[in-house]
Amino acid sequence: MVAAAARRAGTPAPLVLVIAGLLFSFVPGVPEFELNPEFVLYVFLPPLLFSAAWQSSYAGLRENAWSIGLLSVGLVLFSTFAVGYAAHLLVPGLPLAAAFVLGAIVAPPDAVAAVSVAQRLGLPRRMVTVLVGESLFNDATALTAFRVAVIAATGAGFTLADGVWRFLFAAAAGAAVGLLLGPPLHWLRTRMNDPLVENGVAVLAPFAAYLIAESVHASGVIAVVVSGIYLGHRFTESAPVTRLIGHSFWKVVVFVLESVVFLLIGLQLPPVVNGLSGHGWPELTWWAMAIFGVTVAARFVWVFPASRLPRLLSRRQRARENVGWRGATVVSWAGMRGVVSLAAAFAIPFEASGAPFPGRDLIIFFTFTTVLGTLLVQGLTFPALIRVLGVGSERERYTDRVAEAGAQHAAANAALERLEELNAAEELDEAVVQRLRQLAEHRQLRAWERLGGGTGPEGEEVPTATYRRLRREMLSAERQVFVRMRDERRIDDEVLNRVLHELALAEGARRRD
Repeated sequence: MVAAAARRAGTPAPLVLVIAGLLFSFVPGVPEFELNPEFVLYVFLPPLLFSAAWQSSYAGLRENAWSIGLLSVGLVLFSTFAVGYAAHLLVPGLPLAAAFVLGAIVAPPDAVAAVSVAQRLGLPRRMVTVLVGESLFNDATALTAFRVAVIAATGAGFTLADGVWRFLFAAAAGAAVGLLLGPPLHWLRTRMNDPLVENGVAVLAPFAAYLIAESVHASGVIAVVVSGIYLGHRFTESAPVTRLIGHSFWKVVVFVLESVVFLLIGLQLPPVVNGLSGHGWPELTWWAMAIFGVTVAARFVWVFPASRLPRLLSRRQRARENVGWRGATVVSWAGMRGVVSLAAAFAIPFEASGAPFPGRDLIIFFTFTTVLGTLLVQGLTFPALIRVLGVGSERERYTDRVAEAGAQHAAANAALERLEELNAAEELDEAVVQRLRQLAEHRQLRAWERLGGGTGPEGEEVPTATYRRLRREMLSAERQVFVRMRDERRIDDEVLNRVLHELALAEGARRRD
């Protein structure tokens, strides 16, 4: 209900859900919902990452690999050290190793909210691609750094060389698992010839990749992302019905999981507060605000020079348009944290070398305040910042529409040429051929009319708009007849479901045309 209200109001649903969770946590009688880290990392994270990787552009990620790598690896490590040192200096008695645990936890942004706003407000595609790529890979860097920091804090014979080795092994082995799993899963899907089974394989893929990678101490995140990118890139080879079912399924799954995740973030307030003791609220507030400020500032300090570095290192990057200070400001402000940070915080062990883990309750509290602060402060102001800076992509959207119209025109010409070849070879029925010509020409015409918004030069309704309006009325009339015949028991419900499914497919095709 909250997400539906937010979408209707045009407000980013994740932010509204966090606020709703916070308010709901104050209602008397509401039980405490303490986040189970394994539940988040093994149940929520794989499908969300897989869906984002599935829908991402392999070519776009490859073209922006420098920028994505600097953010998802370099920025995460830089934020880990910056926040860790700041927390160590601010909070008396917090060991440096434990402070680095906090830094690793709050280092990775969750770009779900930022990307949803960016796409709705029309940020340039390259900027959106970089934010998506960062969100896909930064969790792997942060979780690996978190494990290394926990080992250092527990005094389990840690050295810097061990940390570097663990990081490199986790990344390389995770990528290997994803690459080894992707091709056989794709081979299996393309030979099933059953849309439900094919999509069933895709549903199990992220969990398989994550579990296999984690079982060999590799990065499950990278394994899921790599397999998702591979399968998504090859998804065009699947049957049309498989693609339709898969697209709809993943949109519903992601919507439900994201809604639950952000609601759970708000509901964490009581268990987090109850774990605190021995500190006054004034000093806790000061520490939390300072750590939040360092977390935000670290991203600005890294992004501005890092946005220029790829242009210095790559000739191809120099040939591309520079994002400028406005784009760097938007990317810097798009640093909202999410549920992965909270899950990592709750996964901190209770003991270290037989003693209580130093500052565990404080680390969880600072994680919660940083996540909440970035979501509410940055998230709620992000749309206004985009509008004020004027970082839009109207020209890019128009270019996309022109390119789409040109592609539709070329595809329709190819279809008509193929039709004429078949007609010459098989001497087809002329009525059938004429009908197919009309359909191809209609799609060809509609592609160019879309550039004008569906109206003519004087604002009159263009032929394809008239066609869609009349077709909509005809489909509605058909639907009413089917339902009336079902109510009169002249057809069975099974028959009704079958014919309504065919009408729904026709309706979907009509909306696309």
